Amino acid sequence: MRRGKDRASDREMTCLDLFSGCGGFSLGLHRAGWQVKASIDFDPKAVEVYRANFPDTENILCRDLTKFPPVELKKLTGMTEVDMIVGGPPCQGFSQVRQRDGANHGGRLIEDPRRRLYEQYFQYVDEFQPKLFVMENVLGMRSAAGGRYFNAVHSTAREHGYRVIGTVIDAWKYGVPQKRRRQFIIGTRLDLPICFRPETIMSMVGERDFNLGHAICDLPRLAANSGSERTDYDLVRRQRHMENPLAAWYLNNVLEIGRSEVLTSHVARPHSDRDLRDFDKIPEGESSKEVLRRGVQLEFPYDRNSFYDRYTRQSRKDYCSTIVAHLSRDGLMFIHPTQRRSLTVREAARIQTFPDWFSFPVPRTHQYRVIGNAVPPLVAWAVANAAAQFVATVKTQLNQTRTSTLAYVPSNEKSAASALSQLLDLQSDNKLGSASKRDFLRGWGGAAYLYPGLNPDSVDELATETCEVQKGSRASFKHYDERLAGPVFVPSGWPIMLVEIGREARRRWKAKELSDDEYYCSAAAYAGYCASLAKETALGQSAKSIAG
Repeated sequence: MRRGKDRASDREMTCLDLFSGCGGFSLGLHRAGWQVKASIDFDPKAVEVYRANFPDTENILCRDLTKFPPVELKKLTGMTEVDMIVGGPPCQGFSQVRQRDGANHGGRLIEDPRRRLYEQYFQYVDEFQPKLFVMENVLGMRSAAGGRYFNAVHSTAREHGYRVIGTVIDAWKYGVPQKRRRQFIIGTRLDLPICFRPETIMSMVGERDFNLGHAICDLPRLAANSGSERTDYDLVRRQRHMENPLAAWYLNNVLEIGRSEVLTSHVARPHSDRDLRDFDKIPEGESSKEVLRRGVQLEFPYDRNSFYDRYTRQSRKDYCSTIVAHLSRDGLMFIHPTQRRSLTVREAARIQTFPDWFSFPVPRTHQYRVIGNAVPPLVAWAVANAAAQFVATVKTQLNQTRTSTLAYVPSNEKSAASALSQLLDLQSDNKLGSASKRDFLRGWGGAAYLYPGLNPDSVDELATETCEVQKGSRASFKHYDERLAGPVFVPSGWPIMLVEIGREARRRWKAKELSDDEYYCSAAAYAGYCASLAKETALGQSAKSIAG
């Protein structure tokens, strides 16, 4: 593994957006002050939308990442390093929507090459060695193929020299008016003094809680198969809508209506007379499931066992169902709360928190698809802002950590193993909780020194439903203590014998018995990282000498 260089403290924050789609993540990055040096996506329609909205981004590339290695990007752009890489490899390979046919889950798993696109992602991580990376995907990634790919992403990240943590983000907690949940996997480079902490991802809209009505109910009324790609706003309807303070805040600050003089993409798709009659029978906030249960007769021809909620009328007072790419098909699960039609492209974009000035100059089917595939800009902004704070903190702490002489930082591998072994003895005697702070910190520092790739926050990220135990990879520690070469949990990477110690450290930290520096043990982890790197270098030179 190659090691990244130190960055100058006064340089702008730079990043790459891989699998960038139409630019949802990039919009959040820009708002947080990041410079997107290049975006890459395979879908020409998504790239067309991206180019229309980010004219100042120099390198907007339509490329297949399986055929476009990072060295080619370096040749094309002259870039050699970035501070962060973000991206969401296509989620369809993990989607639970395909669970019914066994395509992604269950005993009839169908191979899908999209599940392995994380490998191309990590090729870019390895080549550019960013301070941190952020990967986004659907929750189904945790369980697809029994967790094989979820575990592989974590293991691959550690192999490339990153401390990794997973976190599930509920989009509605960040101002997005929909029931969207997504898996984020965030890695920080081993030679940095701190780990990224998911709790630093704070909503950019404060405690405001928006619903579907706040987002769309100012738009002009439409019948099915009506509207035009460019039209005027209904200013009277808007004024009435903005009497609600939350609605006014959403329109002004999230949708940025002041930057858009013309309403675009507010066109209602056609529906059959049969569908429209069924729409009329479904009250706001209910689906065909509830209606059928009450004995109401519907005309839709789909299998009632598999598609019982085929039609869903959304509620103005609730979050919308998750906006997905499938909305490009028919929109039947996204019936407007009060109108006789499904949601328009502009309504879907607003629910995803795209501002009204954001344009979609591609055919309507592709508009829905790229919107559904996007990371909501408000979520992206929150993640990007936390990442910016992380980078700033790294710059101020790096030199301090590298020159640290804290007592819990071992002087070498032997002293680290000795201190950790003493803590393991206390654990065996069920006396871990009674260890003095000094003794606990010495052993905890020894663990960080010997296993620098561990993220303390991931100690309980054992993914019980997909838990896997692998043989330990630190057999070289066996001569110090047999226990130090034990098996590890996947995806967290935690050695089984260290889990209780990690939990005790977390308990003490939460009780404020340990400071942040003591809990994250960055000084000890960095010292161990340097020592292992020096050991690898010495072994390599010795092997060359013998071969010579």
